[in-house]
Amino acid sequence: MWEMIRPRQGNLRLWQGGMLVAFFVMWHVLTVPGILPPFYFDDSSKAAFFFGEPLKVLGRVWEWFYSGEIYAHLWVTLWETVLAFVIGTVSGLVIGLWLALNPVASALCDPYIKALNSMPRVILAPIFSVWFGLDIASKVALGVTLVFFIVFFNVYQGVREVSPTILANARMLGANGRQLLRHVYLPSATAWVFSSLHASVGMAFVGAVVGEYLGSARGVGYLILQAEGVFDINTVFAGVLVLTASALVLDYAVTLAERRLLRWRPGRISSAS
Repeated sequence: MWEMIRPRQGNLRLWQGGMLVAFFVMWHVLTVPGILPPFYFDDSSKAAFFFGEPLKVLGRVWEWFYSGEIYAHLWVTLWETVLAFVIGTVSGLVIGLWLALNPVASALCDPYIKALNSMPRVILAPIFSVWFGLDIASKVALGVTLVFFIVFFNVYQGVREVSPTILANARMLGANGRQLLRHVYLPSATAWVFSSLHASVGMAFVGAVVGEYLGSARGVGYLILQAEGVFDINTVFAGVLVLTASALVLDYAVTLAERRLLRWRPGRISSAS
């Protein structure tokens, strides 16, 4: 059997940073006219038009933050994302627990849950715009629909996967329904929830940005849409870069919460998380 070799934390971060630098260097070499002869496009300047230039992209990001232009838009997008993330997570947790512990309600709702989950949620964005207007509420509603089902199915599965032996032992020790929920079902569901929250962060961002695409006057998605309208690919990539960095920050916050709340779980978190 192969023995797993895990790098030390410092070396791991160094390699990760090196991969990022190598990516930007390669991007620069392949897109800046004059460094390499044209091999994909007949004119080397076309590569910069389609894929942008990393120095100009980073310069645009710096200009946004230095001038303060980005802060109002970024705040709107982050607020939409956090609201969608929290509401979707809490509702998925509550409804997932309820249906997992209520076989009759689960059997009744099963076809409707599956039907809603199979629906492409992006098509709901215009409907939410009509219902809630073009402000934050419609973007949050779309994000909630994306986050909810990820959390719901993980919670539902986590509760259903509780060992019957553990339940029987707890009942033999005199645990009532509330104690079973607190000490058996919730810990099991929590472990499954955190496995889904990292994906949920990305889905919450998707809901916010797609909503801003379809109708908004604020947000990073709005800035990207405006840049696309004038074929400013560098600004588009700058917006993508800002969104990616913001998503990583929120994902790291989820990791910190996971480390704190799941201390009881053996092998709870990899040091590379």
